Amino acid sequence: MRVLISGCGYVGCALAELLVQEGHEVFGLRRNPRDLPPGVRPVAADFTDADSLQRGLPERLDYVFHTASPGISGKSTAEERERAYRDAYVLGPSNLISALRSRGQEPRRLLLTSSTGVYAQSGGEWVDETSTTEPSGTGRYLLEGEEVLLGSPFPAVALRLAGIYGPGRTGALDRARRYPLSGEPESTPRYTNRIHRDDCAGALRHLMLLDRPDPLYLGADHEPSTPDSIALWLAENHPEAREEESPETRASGRASGRSSERSDRVTNKRCSNARLVGSGYTFIYPTFREGFASLLAATAG
Repeated sequence: MRVLISGCGYVGCALAELLVQEGHEVFGLRRNPRDLPPGVRPVAADFTDADSLQRGLPERLDYVFHTASPGISGKSTAEERERAYRDAYVLGPSNLISALRSRGQEPRRLLLTSSTGVYAQSGGEWVDETSTTEPSGTGRYLLEGEEVLLGSPFPAVALRLAGIYGPGRTGALDRARRYPLSGEPESTPRYTNRIHRDDCAGALRHLMLLDRPDPLYLGADHEPSTPDSIALWLAENHPEAREEESPETRASGRASGRSSERSDRVTNKRCSNARLVGSGYTFIYPTFREGFASLLAATAG
């Protein structure tokens, strides 16, 4: 099969590597296509530039993925964040669809990586593909991008991914190293959801080959978890990976630890992967335990 991966970055490269190993002809599209996995054919194009995309689009594509991310930093302004999300999730898919139509192509399926950021639930409730979506801020561009994709003339699937971690993305593990433990359960558990990069790639490959997929899936591992539960697991199973707490941290740190864990999380929900699992996908890293253990093993010694 001839496969295009637009926005071929962290997840896209893992997917590309997987598909190349299976014998597919894979094209990786990004502005600077250097450092793509071996065997991936580079496409130097900008999906926010319709003319650039028209010129660079390969012919006779069977499957098209759009796996772009906003690519913003903590120093980005609100205006820059808005533009980055709009470009990645709305303008990119729109330009791809227009280019495919104008070139007379008829891919078997388009696939988009969206985000569980479309959910604003804050009471620790379970959410799935049928749950209410009322995102605030940049989350509205995720939904708009899904609508663009699913409203196109081509068969399409959107995969809403939870927080992605893996090689080179160890933020959640690093926070668990520092998280203060008191032995007391949280009075109000605050759940986080995640998925390993390799399961992002595996799920996308699975949905590409599935005979009759649903238009929407939620991509998260089996176990929504709290900062407490992750830090406790780390302390019990990998104490060498914990950062030593100072007396000052032990005295006042739990409140500040919770504050730092929650400062960038305005939602509190548990994401169900039942539809994805029911479609036949088997997770490589079913929970954070297997995933974080693999990261620790990779850095050991």
